Amino acid sequence: MRIGDFEVVEPVPELEDAIAIAMLRPWVDVGNAGTLTLKILERQMTASELGRLARPGKYLDFTRERPVMKWVDGMRSLDIPNSVVNYARDPATGRDFLFLHLREPHMYGEDFCDAVVELVKRFNVVEYCRIGGMYDQVPHTRPLKITGSLQDRHLDRLTGFLAPRRSTYQGPTSIVNLIGEGLEEAGIESSSLMVHLPHYVQLDEDYMATARLLEALCAMYNLPTFLANKTRGERQYEQIERALAGNDEVRGQIVRMEQTYDEEMPQPPEETPDEVALPENMENFLRDALRGMDEGESQDKE
Repeated sequence: MRIGDFEVVEPVPELEDAIAIAMLRPWVDVGNAGTLTLKILERQMTASELGRLARPGKYLDFTRERPVMKWVDGMRSLDIPNSVVNYARDPATGRDFLFLHLREPHMYGEDFCDAVVELVKRFNVVEYCRIGGMYDQVPHTRPLKITGSLQDRHLDRLTGFLAPRRSTYQGPTSIVNLIGEGLEEAGIESSSLMVHLPHYVQLDEDYMATARLLEALCAMYNLPTFLANKTRGERQYEQIERALAGNDEVRGQIVRMEQTYDEEMPQPPEETPDEVALPENMENFLRDALRGMDEGESQDKE
């Protein structure tokens, strides 16, 4: 069944007062924080696919995001990049959820935003929350900052670790922000959560950032707190700490970031996803250490 530009499964599920949680690739998903967060929530709730764009090539340039050839059950299969939406009902609260894995459109961005708004309206979404991660000059030795735009009731639940502040950013952004305008016109609440990752620790999968986002979402929507498991993230950051031991210059830079953090530095622009430039000596020092960490994580998975 078609709902706008999305092909939806049949029979079409009926959702009530649903919460939509969305992430956007590649604009603000450093450390795969948003992607991993959605995957953990989907696994917990045993989510199923609701739909995906019927013709993703309308919005994506496949020379920039290329399809991938795979072998599945002895057959060749072409995996085409797409925006995919899953759905689930939280067994503990009975709340319906949509999980939107959105890919930033390369063209026809306004139509893409209209299609997303049409879909969430059709499935009775009452609140839309976009999550993501960005690099920032914050230390790995402090709880990762989260900034965002939230409803007052959520601010009360997140007292103590959220650093909310009205964004003053001016500059390049994503056309997908038009979704927020469409939701407002439709009377659907919208919010956002952005976790700030240390710019000198650039992991492919940052589990500490993932746990931080999950902490916030669990508090906002009464989800089980065990979902925000920090064990793997703590192990990653402990390896970083060991890699930095004995390097006084790097440690000195981190101490200065700690001081700034503790003084509650003003929120940096949360729209820019560009990686913060590393001092060359710091980048060179960490490259080998981080490569070793990624290899260790791969062995753990095996």
